[in-house]
Amino acid sequence: MNLDSIKLPLEWKELLKEELESAYFDEIRDAYYAQLKLGKTLYPPPRLLFNAFESTLPQEVRVVILGQDPYHGSVAVRDGERLVEIPQAMGLSFSVPSPLPPPPSLKNIYKELARTTDFIPPPHGDLSAWARRGVLLLNSILSVEANAPASHKHLGWQRFSDAVISRLCASREGIVFMLWGNYARQKAWLIDSARHCVITAPHPSPLARGFVGSDCFVKANAYLRARGESVDWSL
Repeated sequence: MNLDSIKLPLEWKELLKEELESAYFDEIRDAYYAQLKLGKTLYPPPRLLFNAFESTLPQEVRVVILGQDPYHGSVAVRDGERLVEIPQAMGLSFSVPSPLPPPPSLKNIYKELARTTDFIPPPHGDLSAWARRGVLLLNSILSVEANAPASHKHLGWQRFSDAVISRLCASREGIVFMLWGNYARQKAWLIDSARHCVITAPHPSPLARGFVGSDCFVKANAYLRARGESVDWSL
């Protein structure tokens, strides 16, 4: 596949060149575009498919927050006299575009931040500011069909996102990896814990227990400060 046709920053193309030129990535691309040609609605919108990579360059990554797959729904928002459907997925794990309110899992993330820092929870769920400050908000599966959760789990995205983690680990040192829930914890084997910080916690979903009180952000901040770095978590 011609790398010029992939809408990724040059830095990511260089880091992921082998993956992007692989046969399996061609298969992912073909399966994804085949669904678009069938008229299926896919989330995030295609222009935001690689938003996480466009928002955070590899040399800027300080923290990786790993999600599973994108939100598969939309929310009706009033625009004057009409209702407009806004997709929740925006290509950043756990994030929804402003002015949409934070979904339940993100509310718990806000609660944990507010419990342990001076974070003030905003009324929206847009985490773009974190991405611009070095937090790679990476979903393991990059796309989903509207109203069909986990519908793209067989496209092959997990192999690609695993490679993202592996190549980041090999090319950098001192990254904090936030692995929340059983699915994310299964990715720990990809990370060299001698070179990076792995922080696990229960999933922030209200259906799980223990995320609020896990001190995951306290641990992340302590590790970063010890290296002379920091992340501004304000929104």
